[in-house]
Amino acid sequence: MVVSAQLKNKKSVISRARSRKSQAAMEFLMTYGWAILVVLAAIAALAYFGVLSPEKFLPEKCLIETGLTCISSKVEAAQSIIVFQNGYGKTVVIDRVDIGKCSNTFNTTLTSEEQSTFILTGCSNGVTKEVFKGDVIIKYTEKSTNLSKTAYGTINTKIE
Repeated sequence: MVVSAQLKNKKSVISRARSRKSQAAMEFLMTYGWAILVVLAAIAALAYFGVLSPEKFLPEKCLIETGLTCISSKVEAAQSIIVFQNGYGKTVVIDRVDIGKCSNTFNTTLTSEEQSTFILTGCSNGVTKEVFKGDVIIKYTEKSTNLSKTAYGTINTKIE
């Protein structure tokens, strides 16, 4: 009987020790779980309101396929300005330029390595200080062969 009572006491002590360890583990997990949940909620709120928008941190860029080089560009609320340089090694005639939803027709001849400024007016590009991202489409004709071709590109900038 005495041995049985001692054995019960040992089991009771071991059970209490396990209970304390598991309670400490649960408290640890709950504390850090709530902290992680709060951090995730804060990050989600920042992303929702656009604070973490990567477009605000990206540099301005104007890329066009090989042959035509985008030297510079400026996008305003009502117009777009872009400067191209002819790198084809032959004379081309720029017939049409589209930037986003804005387009204009031209009849500008560019010899090899010559650059020219193209102004597209009557646009609705958006609100000043917002990010503008659009496709650039240039329709041109090779002077020597009289073939019509199209060059594609993209532009990322802030509306000024």
